[in-house]
This record gives sequence, C-alpha cells and structure tokens, in this order.
Amino acid sequence: MTGITKIVVRHWKLLLAWNTVLLVLTAANIKLTPKEWTSKAELILPNVTSNLNADLGKLGNLKDSGVVFSQQLNPLKILSSIATSNEVITKVWEADPEKGLYKLKDFKGLFHVSPESESTVISVTVNGSSPEIATQRGNTFIEKFQQRLQELRTQQAMEQSEFIQTEVKEAHNKLLRSQTTLAEFKRSANLVSSEDQTKNLIVNINTLDAAKAQVLAESTSNKELAKLLSNRLNLTPSEAMRSVRLQENKEYQSIRQKLSEVEGSLTSAQVKLTNDHPIVKELLVHRQVLVRQLQQNISESTGNVAGVNTKIGDNTASLIRQLVLTESEATAMQKKAELLQSQVDNLRKTLKSFPSQQAQLQELQSQYEIAAGVYNGLVAQAKQAKLGAFSAYPTVQVLDQFTVEPQVSSPKVKLIVLGAIIASAFSSIAIVLFMENRNPLLNSRDIQRTKIPVLGSISPIKGLALKIQQHVGEDIEFQRLASSVSLMQLEKARLMIASATSGEGKTIITVGLANALINLGFRVLVVDGDFRKAQLSRYLNHQRRREQNLQLMVVNIRPGLDLLTPTVDLDKVSEFVARGRFEECLSVVQDSGNYDYVLVDSASINMTSETTLIATAVSNVLFVVRPGVSDRNPFNNSIEQLTRHKATIVGLVVNGVETNTQGYLYDSQTVESN
Repeated sequence: MTGITKIVVRHWKLLLAWNTVLLVLTAANIKLTPKEWTSKAELILPNVTSNLNADLGKLGNLKDSGVVFSQQLNPLKILSSIATSNEVITKVWEADPEKGLYKLKDFKGLFHVSPESESTVISVTVNGSSPEIATQRGNTFIEKFQQRLQELRTQQAMEQSEFIQTEVKEAHNKLLRSQTTLAEFKRSANLVSSEDQTKNLIVNINTLDAAKAQVLAESTSNKELAKLLSNRLNLTPSEAMRSVRLQENKEYQSIRQKLSEVEGSLTSAQVKLTNDHPIVKELLVHRQVLVRQLQQNISESTGNVAGVNTKIGDNTASLIRQLVLTESEATAMQKKAELLQSQVDNLRKTLKSFPSQQAQLQELQSQYEIAAGVYNGLVAQAKQAKLGAFSAYPTVQVLDQFTVEPQVSSPKVKLIVLGAIIASAFSSIAIVLFMENRNPLLNSRDIQRTKIPVLGSISPIKGLALKIQQHVGEDIEFQRLASSVSLMQLEKARLMIASATSGEGKTIITVGLANALINLGFRVLVVDGDFRKAQLSRYLNHQRRREQNLQLMVVNIRPGLDLLTPTVDLDKVSEFVARGRFEECLSVVQDSGNYDYVLVDSASINMTSETTLIATAVSNVLFVVRPGVSDRNPFNNSIEQLTRHKATIVGLVVNGVETNTQGYLYDSQTVESN
C-alpha cells in the first residue's frame, strides 16, 4: 500500500488536473443536460386463435391454432420490432410538436419497447421534455403503431389472397384433369372398383358355369328323349318333321279324303259290278287321278325325300310333335350352353386384365386424391387468408394508459456522479500505469542489476534533527556510512555525492556524512557543487553572493567542517568546470586547509550538464537514490553518463527507508529534503 501511495503522490499534479477536468465535465453534464420525464404504458396481446382445420385427404389435415410462442418465433418480439421501426417512429416524429429539436435517429431513442418474460405484456416507455409532451407523444405512438399493424394485416391479406387465388385456379384445373382422366380410364376399362368388380366377375363366372352345366344336362336329356322317340317312330326328327308337315297340309288332306271316298265307292261298286262296268272304270280312273294328285302333292311338300310317313295318325302325329319339340329343345339348349361358355370366356379374360388396369387405376386415383387434397387445402387457406393476417400481426390492446412519473427521469445525478467516479478511478489508474510504464519508479531489482554495492540505508530524518545541522549524521546509519567511506582509498580524498533527479536527499546525505566523518575525527570540506541553486549553502544558512569574477569563499560551519561556495557567472558554469578551473579551486583550498575529505554536493545529473563534467575532477561518486522518488530511467541514464565520463561509483546510498535502528533525536514529523 505504501508503494501505491508513493506512486500516486508522484503523479499527483497530473491526477489532480485530470480529475479536475472530469469534475468540471460532470458538473457541466448535470447542468446542461435537458430535463426529461418518462411516461409508461403497458400493452397486452390477447389469445387470438383461428382454429382452422381442413381435411386434405391423403395429405392429412391442415390445422392453424393462431399465435404460437417459441424461442425461435416470439410474436411479442415481432411486435416490439414493428413498434420501434422507422415507419412508425417517422409518423410519430412528423406529428410531434418538438419535431425540430430532434433528428429521427435521436428521436427514436426516446421510445423503449420491451416484452415481459413469460407473459403477453409489452412495456412501453416514452421520454419528453415535460409531462404533457411525454403523455401526448406516447398516445401518438400507440395510435401510429395500431395503424401500422392494420396496414401490415391488409397488405398481407391482399398478397396472400392474390397468390392463393392463382394457386387455387391451378389446383382446380389440375383436379379437373385428374378427375377426367380417371373417369375416362374407368369408362374405357369398365373398371370402377376392382375389388367389387372382381368379386362380381367371379360370382358371375360361377353362376354362368352352373347355368351352363344345367343347360347341358337338359340338352343331353332332350337328346336322349328325342332318340328314344325316333327309334319308336322309326323316323328321324327331320323325317318326322316332314311327315307332320305333310299331315298338316290341307290340300293333301282334302285329296286324301277324296281318295278314301273314291276307294270306298270303288269297293262298293266292285262288289256289285264288274271291272268293265263303266262306273267301276270311272271310279278307277278317278282313283288314279287322285293318287297322282296325292303323289304330286307329297313330292311338292317333302321334296321327294325318302322316309316320309304318309300314313300317320293322330297319336303318331302327337309323338312326332313331341320328338320334334324335344329335338329342338336339345338343340336350343346346346346353343345356350355355347353362349354361356362364350360369356364365361369373356369374363375370365376381363378378370385376367384386372391387375394391370388396377395399378393404373390406383395411380390415377392417387393423383386425383392428391389434387383434391391440394385444392381443399388452398381453398381452406383462401378462406383463412383474411383471418390469418391476425395470426401474423395479432391485435394489441392497451392494458394501462400512459402515466408520467412525478420525478425527473433525466439527468440522473446519482448515475452521472457514479459514472464520473468510476471514470475517474479507471482513468486515474490508466494514467498512473501509463506514466509508470514510461518512467517507472526505481525498485530493488533495478539496483541489484547495476551490481553497485549499497553502502547504507538512511531512515527518514526527523524534523528537529533536520533543522539542527550538527545533529544530522549522529544516526547509526550515517556512522556506518562514514565508516565505509573511511575504509575506501579515494583519489585525492575527494567524493562527489550525486543523484539522478532532485528531491532524492543528496544534500542531507552530504551533511550527514560530513558530520559522521567529523565524529570519527576527520577534518571535512563540503563543496556546494550546485552552482545554480546552491542547496547546500542555503541548508547551512549561508547566502552565496553573485559575483562577476570567481570568488572562493571558505566558511567554517563548525569545528572540523568548512563550506566552499564557488561564485560563478551562471552563463559560464559549464566553461568553469570544463576548463579545469573547478579542480584548481579544489586543489588550492584542499591544500591550504589540510582537509581529510572533500565532499562535493553536486546538482542532479539529469538536470544539468556540469555534474558529469565535475566527475573529471572528482572521480569517485557516491550515488543517492530514494524509494518512491527515484525513477528507473533517469537512474539508468545517470549511471550510464557517469560510466561514460569514467567516473567510479563507489556505492549507493538508499535514502528514506525505515530501519530497525533508532536515532538519538525523536519527533513525530518526517519531511522530504531536496
């Protein structure tokens, strides 16, 4: 924590300036930010369902349950996007009384729409420069939002209707074509229902086979009966038929009747008369004439076919009729059996053709059912098109009207102050890190890397001891440092106390080391090598005078301790040191005063150019560093410069660190020394 404090203190000016700027900006932000009031309202999405259910045949059912919520499709988010769309905000902006104060992009930021989780409620907040403006702006927003929803519903319904009507016409034409093709195939193939027709065909075939068998049996029976009658009559059916026809011939019957009468008269005449009697002769001639007429009639009736029985009676005629009828029925039954067999063959042929026709029928039937399902679905969607627009863009109702919060919503002073504090903290840390990255503080590892021995660590000097010069050096740390210096073989007994930058305590170290050497019995000359600021002279209460010419003033501070303050023109300091005149002065004073040690309190190496030049006169350097004050880069640069000028760094003194030893003077105050 001490190290962090030192780092912060090290950059306190920059941090103070930056945080002052942040403070001013924060105050200006609070002061200049326009005041705003927030108006809030809630919208609700009712449960709207159309419950569409259309049977599409083999394609299944078409169902529409209306608004559906899911992670991928949330109507509340869709409505929120529509509400904050440029189309809605632009219409609200055009009707807003403060239209000229906002650009459209900035005006859009006044509206916040957020759907609530696990509910159908949408929260709406609107900002305004006054409560009235906020409420009016919110009401206009709701109105334009409702109008936009209605526009979207109308547009969707029109687009769907146009699209579906075209599709319905195409589907209807396809359905008609499928229906016509199916009907023509059924008509050409005489196929309506293959299963029923197959059953009917099998039944018909079986029925016809049974009928044919019965007819054949009857035909056989009639043939046998006809054969029996034919044998009994000794006539074939055709002969019997001709005999019956002859028997039914009236002319033949008339001639035969006359012939019977003539023969009866002839028989009577022959009994009474002789053959030569004219009556008998006349009857014989008349009989011959009738016989010739009878033969002629038989020839004409039967065609001179043999086997005609001209002497059949009524009983024989009845048998002949039965024979003819039986033979005719047998022939008819045979014809009927042949017709039945022909029908059976045709039915069996039709039955064999059913499989191929059935496949084609099923394909045509499937095409028809699919076309019917598509048509039914499109018709259902066409009926649903108008109502379906509410599924895509549901009705939104106002649950709570716009109400304005009494307190001002912007600017939020607490948030601004908190943001400023956070910004100050992070920016201050960034500044410190940036500055430390550019020039970090010196640490123990940096000292160790130089491989320069540390001759001592000096505790912070109390305020009272700092004011009394003779007490500086009485601490044991200075005694140890003086002991270490006394053991060194210093060239010309000269030692320069230097540091990289100011504020590291080299002047105090010089005085403390001088007092410690005096306590060891040595005579010491301290030289104020800071020709510009003369820090050592001021600390020893000696005011150096500015002279045009070089003046060597040796002042006795206390027994064993003298002060040399060369007075040189500031414009000629570098020349004074570079030409060796400084070394000459040291030699003159050192020889005349018989000093054991000469301690030169130089200026900061990185602040002036003459310090490294003094190293040519005083080659031994005691380098002072102070944790929390010394910087790494100036330290490394100073070591490099001294090395380049062939100076010998005899050791390091770490100033301002707490040690376990206690001094002889006590005080609660510690101060920094230049």
